[in-house]
Amino acid sequence: MTTRKGDAARAFGGAAIAATLIALGGTALLAGLAPRSAQAATLTDEQIKEAKAIADLGAVLARAAKGDYERAKWDPIHFKPAIDYAKDEACLVCHKEILSAKPRAASPAGVKATQVEAWYQTLDTYAGAQEDFHWRHLQSPYSKQVMTLSCNFCHQGNDTREESPHVLTPAAANSDWPKAASNFTLRKMVNPSETCLRCHGAFPGENMGLPAKWEDTREALETPETPNGCLTCHAEQFRLNRHAVTYLHGQKIEELGKTSSDVCYGCHGGRQWYRISYPYPRHPWQGMPDDTPDWAKDRSKESDARFALPKK
Repeated sequence: MTTRKGDAARAFGGAAIAATLIALGGTALLAGLAPRSAQAATLTDEQIKEAKAIADLGAVLARAAKGDYERAKWDPIHFKPAIDYAKDEACLVCHKEILSAKPRAASPAGVKATQVEAWYQTLDTYAGAQEDFHWRHLQSPYSKQVMTLSCNFCHQGNDTREESPHVLTPAAANSDWPKAASNFTLRKMVNPSETCLRCHGAFPGENMGLPAKWEDTREALETPETPNGCLTCHAEQFRLNRHAVTYLHGQKIEELGKTSSDVCYGCHGGRQWYRISYPYPRHPWQGMPDDTPDWAKDRSKESDARFALPKK
């Protein structure tokens, strides 16, 4: 059999990566060397125990105290399965600067931040000066009211060498996202389609038979007595079983939503980064029509198992 030079190089690189992970992480990562078809669908109790030990705060502090940057990049807490058990305090041992970082006081062209509004400042739900990305998602007063995001909600693994989800060991590539979507996308640290898009998609006006822009609709629906036009339809008619996931404070969202449509619109078009909307699951509700509209026919009827609330 003829082996091409490129194939040999990739094989050597993959073996080197695997050897490094095993040396750092022990047998919990050894399963990644097996072909995907030979790997168990779930971790054994021993693998879970070892992954939790890797993610333990005390263990992270100990490794950080005697490590260096190059070793830290390959720390096993950055990979499956250990990253699933990592708590924020363990991540912040090395990444605490994300909570103290600040935006530029002025742009390179000299425009001061105090003289312009960032797009997220245009909503009633945001108050204060411009702040850093991570702080807004994890530490801002409003985020704490409506969300319970953690570092590993978005960060589900990494490939330090190639920054590609396609060269990972099977264990590191193991995905909890719907339809086994990759844990991160090429040259990114996350999978935006399963993280950012959930709260930064386009306003789905077309699905509801409304104009493409919520601004064209809200004025006709809202008065001082009814400050949230969304509830004209979503209080008693449509999509009544919502926000039932572990990363949101569903009840608090419902309470705040009575005061302003920006509570709803903020995550459904108001902080739009993308031209599409996230395909949220359609949990059945009382009075739900029997006919499924075309845009919803491929949607799940249950939230991701990873974020499911405990059964009552």
